[in-house]
Amino acid sequence: MATVSSFESLRFPSRADLGQFAELFEPLYAASTEDARRQAVAALSRCPQVPERTALFIGTQPVGIAAIFLTVSRAVSDRTLLAVLDATGPEHARAIAGREALSPAVVEALVGRHQDHASRQTGAEREDVRQDAERTAREEAVRDELRALVRAMGPVRDAAPAPLAPASELHRALLVRFARAGETGMLAVALADALGASQWLSERILLDLSGQQLAETLLALGLDRADSRFVLSKVYPHMTAGAAGALVAALDPESAVERVRSWQRADRYTNGGDLPEAANGDGAPATDARRGRAAG
Repeated sequence: MATVSSFESLRFPSRADLGQFAELFEPLYAASTEDARRQAVAALSRCPQVPERTALFIGTQPVGIAAIFLTVSRAVSDRTLLAVLDATGPEHARAIAGREALSPAVVEALVGRHQDHASRQTGAEREDVRQDAERTAREEAVRDELRALVRAMGPVRDAAPAPLAPASELHRALLVRFARAGETGMLAVALADALGASQWLSERILLDLSGQQLAETLLALGLDRADSRFVLSKVYPHMTAGAAGALVAALDPESAVERVRSWQRADRYTNGGDLPEAANGDGAPATDARRGRAAG
């Protein structure tokens, strides 16, 4: 992550910078944990320039890691996308199809892959696909009805969300424990549970390699500054304890609370307002089931 962060900070990387990063990335990736790989690829998805060799390497990784890069990155050339399509399967093709803009050559290749795949399907496989599509459509219709009912029944709650309550003692302990163990995935679960937000929001907070968003979130949740410094230094290995302390000391608690509440409101809006209350809120008692989900 330190290598990726350093590369990300280069506004105009030279050819030598690109070549050096391409040589370093693959062995570092191979030696990294699954969570570190996901974070590194997500960070590179935002970079305007990525070496073509690195882009092809990432694009041919398992789709659980490569999907965000193939869908979001602007640094992937058509030649790389076509090479990825030739080397991978339908899941990678679906990730590429989700890009905002596609050239005619890539669109033609996607159509050809889809037709080839469809022609190889047996009658039973086609029936399974049809049934899956119908089931998905029914489930989505039910979700839309439920979201409409929630919005109709709770306009006051959406307009005036409950104040952000401090994290419970359990959640503070879990955040420190998972940071110490380097369990980024479980840290994201505990953070989402404490915020009463989706895991998408907590993961986006953790992907800010500057540490600013996580520092604001921890401060808004009422963690003391020593625990916040510890969590930041463990989640972001490139950040020294001194740098983490300076970041936390520079934050204004009231501003941090307002920013985190705005993220919560955006997250509720994106997810149709059907998210649970924060586990540390007044209206959500800390049940055994909820503790079990966070402690996982």
